[in-house]
Amino acid sequence: MDFAVGFSSILMLVLLFMKVPVFIAILGAAVSYFAMHPELSQAILVQRVLAGSQSIPLLAIPFFVCAGVFMNYTGVTKRIVAFCESIVGNIIGGVGHVTVLVATLMGGLSGSNLADAAMEAKMLVPEMRKRGFSNAFASVLVATSAIITPLIPPGIAMIIYGSIANVSIGKLFIAGIGPGLILCVALMILVGFVSYKRGYRNPVRVDTSPKRIWTTFKGAFLPLCLPIIIIGGIRIGAFTPTEAGAVAIIYSLMLGIVYREMRFKDIIVGIKETILTSASIMLIIGAASAFAWVLTREKVPQYCTQLFIDHLNNAVIFLLIVNVFLLIVGMFIEGNAAMIILVPLLAPLAHHFGINEIQFAMVVIFNFAIGALSPPMGTLMFVTCSITKCPMGTFIKEAVPFYILLVICLLLLTFVPVFSTGLVDLIY
Repeated sequence: MDFAVGFSSILMLVLLFMKVPVFIAILGAAVSYFAMHPELSQAILVQRVLAGSQSIPLLAIPFFVCAGVFMNYTGVTKRIVAFCESIVGNIIGGVGHVTVLVATLMGGLSGSNLADAAMEAKMLVPEMRKRGFSNAFASVLVATSAIITPLIPPGIAMIIYGSIANVSIGKLFIAGIGPGLILCVALMILVGFVSYKRGYRNPVRVDTSPKRIWTTFKGAFLPLCLPIIIIGGIRIGAFTPTEAGAVAIIYSLMLGIVYREMRFKDIIVGIKETILTSASIMLIIGAASAFAWVLTREKVPQYCTQLFIDHLNNAVIFLLIVNVFLLIVGMFIEGNAAMIILVPLLAPLAHHFGINEIQFAMVVIFNFAIGALSPPMGTLMFVTCSITKCPMGTFIKEAVPFYILLVICLLLLTFVPVFSTGLVDLIY
């Protein structure tokens, strides 16, 4: 490795600390490397940026983003909230449990953790405050619950990881169900414990009769079928993961017609939102692809592999170091960008140590999901606090038990492979 790649890496971190947009920070690092190597044609940089965003599997991203945006205009959210409340509304901490369940069910529809966090912060935090929850606890719960979204299919992180590491996206979709459900149950246990300790209870009883459960289930049934259609269609070979995104868009439009809540102007606004969101993601992917080429040219993956083989030739130590490293990286670099840069370095190492590729994918995705909640650059934290007006310091203090819980869940995924691979082995 020469001085140029070290300087470029430091420049990228400095730009990120200065809150320069992520794609500019990463692209700036790649440009600086090319500037220090005049023998390299600038055309290579342009080619790498374009090539990084032209992978066929990445076509699924705008499709699923569009489907998620359309879902928000079909009245799906309020139907799922009503269904969740009819199930757990009277348990201690009722509306807190509703928040976790809604995040789990909506994660399979939107695919975007930031979109879910913003929606729940607007809809559920005021309701939680009304029922006695502190603003800080409600804000942290919404932000943490949104971590489930990248894990539950069709998470965008899975599409990106699969396209980079050449891992079956269909298998990753199925593998995400286990970690998503583990986090859902763990959060509900924590909500119940905190609610019991602080006396968070509903001031009035909620109707949780079998009749209301059945009524609300009928309203939520069609949206809840979408993840089943996607996974089932991919498994039986009816369509590819990319084509599944197009199916999801058609299905969301059909729901808009069935529920009669989506207007033509909503479709236009939804398309605009899709373009903006997809463009921001693809810019990051293109820039990160260029920087990943720089690391590959300098043989950084081979250097890291040799370093581990020479000094730390142990799978357990490797996984522990990777977890610590990714948690730190996730605090400063956007997860999708970090994944594009680091997965080509880490996936071969995991293969060398005999770690299942699906399990390792879930560990990496879960790490970066936690990073989205962690200071100083946690995007989920910023989005939620900006909507709920919760001070950042108060948020971080209230989030400590949640961070501990997330680390416990991460260790379970790291050292108990069945949580990630069990369903995949069963279905495939």
